[in-house]
Amino acid sequence: MDFDPVLLSRIQFAFTVTFHIIFPSFTIGLAAWIATLEGMWLWSKNERYHKLARFWTKIFAVSFGMGVVSGVVLSYQFGTNWSEYSRVVGNVVAPLIGYEVLTAFFLEATFLGIMLFGWNRVPPWLHFTASVLVALGTAMSAFWILSANSWMQYPVGYSMQNGVAVPEDWLEIIFSPTFPTRFAHMLTAAYITTAFVVLAAGARYWLQGRHIDHAETMIKMALGLLIVLVPLQMEFGDQSGMKVAEYQPTKVAAMEAHWDGNESPVPFVLFAWPNEETESNDFAITIPHVASMLITRTWDGKFPGLKDVPAEDRPPVAPVFFSFRIMVGLGLIMLATVVVGAVLWWRRRLFSTGLYLKTVSYMWPIGFLAIVAGWYTTEIGRQPWVVHGVLRTADAVSPVPGGSVATTLALFVIVYGIVFSFGIYYINRLLRRGPEPTGEGSSESSARRPISFAHDAGRDAIQPGE
Repeated sequence: MDFDPVLLSRIQFAFTVTFHIIFPSFTIGLAAWIATLEGMWLWSKNERYHKLARFWTKIFAVSFGMGVVSGVVLSYQFGTNWSEYSRVVGNVVAPLIGYEVLTAFFLEATFLGIMLFGWNRVPPWLHFTASVLVALGTAMSAFWILSANSWMQYPVGYSMQNGVAVPEDWLEIIFSPTFPTRFAHMLTAAYITTAFVVLAAGARYWLQGRHIDHAETMIKMALGLLIVLVPLQMEFGDQSGMKVAEYQPTKVAAMEAHWDGNESPVPFVLFAWPNEETESNDFAITIPHVASMLITRTWDGKFPGLKDVPAEDRPPVAPVFFSFRIMVGLGLIMLATVVVGAVLWWRRRLFSTGLYLKTVSYMWPIGFLAIVAGWYTTEIGRQPWVVHGVLRTADAVSPVPGGSVATTLALFVIVYGIVFSFGIYYINRLLRRGPEPTGEGSSESSARRPISFAHDAGRDAIQPGE
């Protein structure tokens, strides 16, 4: 049987990066959440924040470990499966990855020990400082990875010498035109992802009648953050899309399934089945003028279509088209969720509306799904280039037999299935156990206070309707 090494290498990288991107996205937000809880504990002396910080630190430790394991595998793949990529653009990309290790990862590794094991062993202010630095390290990690990836999307600040990319202006390379909006979009997505996990966990505890005070704190802090960040993320997404339209018009054409660049006005394709053979959309449902407004900010504006470039320079249209719509659709669901939550909170019905709490209790994966869909849009939309205009994906693969890649892919599936199943099982076990009860925050003591008693009564009232 003949195996295509290019296709299998792409599948292997997509498989491992899909696992990897989940955990850093979670830990970036989780580290910031823990640092915030510790800061509030130091400021208010409220033991509830302390217990929550210690509880989520356990989950952070497991997630961080799985993120590191999956990330190490990716770096090795550059040498095993993508040696031509390393040879041609390694002078540019490798230092950026190295900066990530030297700054972000070292910062995390240095202070992670204090964060994980320093409870009751170092002064609270020092532990808080360590948590802040770990949170800063996770954000810096995203900075360097997004910088390297943004350069691959729109390479600048280099020259080609003897078929090899040589850096000429590092600031131009680091801050390539699409980087600022993409970094803001990704970092905000990480915070939103974690906030939805915290919100879902808090809602489940509250509905189960466990850890009531902790649950209220989680729900209010997560929802408060989401009320701010989700609309802001819409703006970041729009700005990022405008940069893509300016620097990668073919990707935008694939995202919109827009074939004819002379079409004006351009309708927004709400749903369709892109047909690459006929270069048109089947079963299309469109909204007139909307794509023109979104991309050009004019009523009748037109923008390049897929037919403006040769077929061999176009990305696979259907995966980009559908993954983009999944990301946007999930974003709209998030927006509706936080709007409803804000209204309920404002009307003091947040903890008496069982349907809302039950709904958000199942929404913990929505951020992960949106990030994966967005990542697919970005990476598949760059094809057939691994570095846009410099190196095609087919020319970046290692000269290894397809059978070898197929074997390692099968091993990755088995090993990842085992390792990550145990990791996710342990995280779920920690979440089901919940924060350790405190004298102040335990449900037993909360029931003796008037407001908590009212919340308990409200919770009991909605239980039959679950």
